[in-house]
Amino acid sequence: MNYVSSIGSYSIMVREVFKKPTKWPIMKSLILKEIDELIYGSMGIIIFISFFIGGVVAIQTALNISNPLIPRNLIGFATRQSVILEFAPTFTSIIMAGKVGSYITSSIGTMRVTEQIDALEVMGVNSLNYLVFPKIIAMFLYPFVVAIAMYIGILGGWIAGVFGGFSSSADFVEGLQLDFIPFHVTYSFIKSVVFAFVIATVPSFHGYYMKGGALEVGKASTTAFVWTSVVIIILNYILTQLLLG
Repeated sequence: MNYVSSIGSYSIMVREVFKKPTKWPIMKSLILKEIDELIYGSMGIIIFISFFIGGVVAIQTALNISNPLIPRNLIGFATRQSVILEFAPTFTSIIMAGKVGSYITSSIGTMRVTEQIDALEVMGVNSLNYLVFPKIIAMFLYPFVVAIAMYIGILGGWIAGVFGGFSSSADFVEGLQLDFIPFHVTYSFIKSVVFAFVIATVPSFHGYYMKGGALEVGKASTTAFVWTSVVIIILNYILTQLLLG
């Protein structure tokens, strides 16, 4: 019953986020601030991880090709499919759930502990719209981050495959172009938009409704990361079945 109650509270929170909007001049500055902290501030770790993930996929594929009859362009093909379909949208989202989700939960939870949210309510401000809505809008730029992760991941695979001596550049590029289905990119962007909404709202829920002191803020951040990751994995399965099944 606790899970059902939490789902209901989460649904009510999402509905309240879009009620009684904050004035646009104030909201615009809040959105730009969240874009800087949530999107731009995450680019470094995303680029770093994507580069080495792409390289690892290429190397592992090459090392598992033991039959000389298997063409070497399979390395580029496997790297492209792995990065575009799963690693860029899903693995990156798990990383964002840890980095961005923890930040969202701790920042809103600290405001709850220090009674700043109560002060907003007393002033007649819709605190959910003021705190959560800018994060949702900022996270809608998340597909841009996923697109960069795709590019960097494939680049990392190309560098690892070519400079590691596992494949020639021509074979790798041929594998990248082999049986390419443009909808796979669209599928990844659809997943990234859904995951972005989850990353913005689930940690906000745990931060907004937390109770206790400073110690509970840390516990709420951990709980938020776990549940955000669980929801992302479940939605990943559902969306894959719906869009590719």
